[in-house]
Amino acid sequence: MSSRKQKNKQAYREKRAAHLAKKRRERALFQIEGTVQMTREGFCFVSPVAVPVGENRVTTDIFVKATKTHGALNGDRVVVDVTRINPRYEGVITQIVERSVKPFVGFLHIVGDKAWVLMQSKVMPYDISVTEIPKDARQGFKVAAVVDDWPRGESNPIGHIVDVLGAPGENDTEMHAILAEFGLPYRFEPYIDKAAAKISEEITPSDLKERKDFRKTLTFTIDPSDAKDFDDAISYKLLKNGNIELGVHIADVTHYVEPGTVIDKEAQLRGTSVYLADRTVPMLPEKLCNRLCSLRPHEDKLTFSAVFEMDAEANVVGQWLGRTVINSDYRFDYDQAQAIIKKETAESEIETAIKSLWTIAEKLRNARFASGALNFERPEMKVVCDEKGKPVDVIQKQSVEANFLIEEFMLLANRSVTEFVATKRKDCTFVYRVHDEPNQEKLETFRLFARSFGYKLPPDLGGLKASRELKKLFDKAKDTPEFPALELMCLRCMAKAKYDVENIGHYGLNFKYYTHFTSPIRRYPDMMVHRLLAQYLDGAKSADKAYYEGQCKHASDREQVAADAERASVKYKMVEYMQERVGYTYEGTVSGLTEWGMYVEILPTHIEGMVPLRDIKSDFFEFDEEHYVLRGRRSGRRYTMGSKVRIRVSRADLDQKQIDYELLED
Repeated sequence: MSSRKQKNKQAYREKRAAHLAKKRRERALFQIEGTVQMTREGFCFVSPVAVPVGENRVTTDIFVKATKTHGALNGDRVVVDVTRINPRYEGVITQIVERSVKPFVGFLHIVGDKAWVLMQSKVMPYDISVTEIPKDARQGFKVAAVVDDWPRGESNPIGHIVDVLGAPGENDTEMHAILAEFGLPYRFEPYIDKAAAKISEEITPSDLKERKDFRKTLTFTIDPSDAKDFDDAISYKLLKNGNIELGVHIADVTHYVEPGTVIDKEAQLRGTSVYLADRTVPMLPEKLCNRLCSLRPHEDKLTFSAVFEMDAEANVVGQWLGRTVINSDYRFDYDQAQAIIKKETAESEIETAIKSLWTIAEKLRNARFASGALNFERPEMKVVCDEKGKPVDVIQKQSVEANFLIEEFMLLANRSVTEFVATKRKDCTFVYRVHDEPNQEKLETFRLFARSFGYKLPPDLGGLKASRELKKLFDKAKDTPEFPALELMCLRCMAKAKYDVENIGHYGLNFKYYTHFTSPIRRYPDMMVHRLLAQYLDGAKSADKAYYEGQCKHASDREQVAADAERASVKYKMVEYMQERVGYTYEGTVSGLTEWGMYVEILPTHIEGMVPLRDIKSDFFEFDEEHYVLRGRRSGRRYTMGSKVRIRVSRADLDQKQIDYELLED
């Protein structure tokens, strides 16, 4: 075909596309900009992020048929014409505003001089054609690829490989694949490690200038037995008036990491450390998180501290905030500290300190819950892996008084730092950790769900009234079979905590003032808080609000990505663990219901899998969304959240990170 004919054909296509787009716009009710959530089947949902037409405030996702996506893929920012709002929002994608830079993970398939990345993803139904093959790539290797374009008329999107992950099935390959899938790094570039290596480990007289010296005050850390970094320490001193001086000392990371340096920029980009099932991907290079800023015993360490004078009733009668130097006397794990708390009498100064501090922490904890703070006790499971990353057990994490001791004092420090800035420097920009009130529609759904078990909640729940009513309900339901289901359904009503420059308080903790101050080794927002607090203690003017507003949004997004990756890694290891248990039978509890399946958590590991409704042979089960129940059409048999069932493990698919159960009926 001649060049002129090709140009004419291309011009006709563009004109035709513009004409069709115009017709769609004429039929559209309005336009929404949003982010694509693709499915394996090719249809997608668009989550609104901006609404050009002011009166059309849409919060629900918009359904788009596979034939109406027009080349959009998971994570893309798009414009969708909303064509229907009843019985659900539906639309047509008319423009790709921005392609997602998040890679897709798949298997490299090479045929001659052509290559594709074959997908086995829940969010990517199309294979990616790649133009270049890295030298270290091999047929069948797992790779990460980014889509660059999807020209009209091409059967596959076109992209390029950004990372070669390795042979499928190897532990490092699979964990790196999860990190790549979420756009998370799994190593530091050499120039960042070199920059960290240049940071001096010497504490000079100028470093100690204007710092309070706590090196002669009894100080200790309490952390998990396998912890490698210790970013918080507690000090204890009995005052002459009978009160206790409690010091909460946090690693002074910002002394070593200055704004704008390569280490700071990398930490800012990462936002947080990531805790996969078998490893930690740190926010800071090892020299900082495991050495310089780790409050190891018998070493002078620079800290940022909140120091409180507390009376016997756990009232704060005085406080001081500022930079300090400490030398920790003891390093305890939680079991060791717990043994001291449980002893009848203290036999040493350190035992007296820990037992006295627990008495104060217990009063703080009781007062917090009495005032309306929520306390969800859903079991948190941990996958135990051997040295090769193979899962060998799934156990429940246990929280005891030693955990609560540290938790209450960290909460006290976080709250006090925030209250100081919000009241003493109330016109100054700050980074808050906020948690909004529950969604009222979801609360109403929960109210109806609780009523099905005989529990009454008043309508129009809101604010403190809701938390108090929920606490009454949970106190009444404690130790009943339906308690886990009620707790899980209530959790789904809760908003997500996030970082913000506007303080709306923390609903779950029932705190008017709250931030994150206590973990700067693993959370970048804590570093921002340290810097702002230091400036305001020195009398500086307010920081730029717009800048920190953007940083709060970025930090919240990174926190969510890290949490999703952590869950994916745990899910992968649980599926791997269950592969050797296909055919086993377990007692379980219904943990979720949909129109296509019943989710079941088995005991004692709480590993969740799905019973596909199509596989239940005894009856045709339908999902009653209003009453949140599965009901057999012929038998009338009902399954709801918390129902006890017996299942057999029928499938454990590592590629899809999916476990299927078979329902064993009486």
